[in-house]
Amino acid sequence: MSPAASPRGRASSTGYLSIGQVLARLTPEFSDLSASKLRYLEVQGIVTPLRTESGYRKFSPLDVDRLRTALTLQRDHYMPLARIREYLDEQQQGGTVAPPAPASIVTAPRRYRRDELLQAASAPAALLNDAVRAGLVPASESYDEKALGVLRALVALDGHGIQPRHVRGVRQAAEREVALVESALTPLLRRMDAASRARAGELAPELLRRLDEVRTAFVHAALDRIVP
Repeated sequence: MSPAASPRGRASSTGYLSIGQVLARLTPEFSDLSASKLRYLEVQGIVTPLRTESGYRKFSPLDVDRLRTALTLQRDHYMPLARIREYLDEQQQGGTVAPPAPASIVTAPRRYRRDELLQAASAPAALLNDAVRAGLVPASESYDEKALGVLRALVALDGHGIQPRHVRGVRQAAEREVALVESALTPLLRRMDAASRARAGELAPELLRRLDEVRTAFVHAALDRIVP
C-alpha cells in the first residue's frame, strides 16, 4: 500500500481540503489560479497534498498557507518558484529568513524627452539619429530607461570608433536568440492554462541566461586569440 493511501494518510486527511475547496478559498485573492496550476505547484514542491485511496488530492491548512504565500510572492515580487520553495522550506523549519518587503510606493517608469535623453546620456544628437536609423533605439517622442542605457553604451563605444551601424548585428543576434527561446517554449505557449504560461515565464529568462553564457564563452575565447 502506498504511503498516500495508508490508513494513517486516510485518518490524517480529516479536515483537509479538496482542490475545489482550495480554489474556492484562494481564487478571490488570485483570480488566475486553476486546478492545473495547483497541480503544477505540487510538482514544483510548493505543496505536498495527501492522496486518498482513489487518488484525490487533499490539502492541509499548511498547504493552503504555503500556496497563499507562494502566489503572493509570485504576483507581487516576481520571485521564481525555486526561490519561493527554498523560502517556504526554511520558514517551515523554523528559519528566520524574511521575504522581500512589499513596495509601499509604486511609481510610473521614468520617460525622457529627446533633449532629456541626450543630456542624461551625454550624447550628441547625431549619435541618437544614427542609433535610431540602425534600429538600436526606437523612433519616439519619449524614451524609457532601456533606451537611455543603450544610448549610454553607444556613447562609450563611439569613443573607440564603434558606431551604431557597427552594432546592428548585435541587435540582430539578440533577436535570433529570442526567436530560439520562443521556439523552445512553443509547446508551453500554445497551452492556454495559467500553469503553462507561468512555467514559460520562468523558463524564458533561464534559457536566455544559458545562451548568454555560451555567447560569453565564445567571446572570451576569441579575445584570448586577439589579446593573449
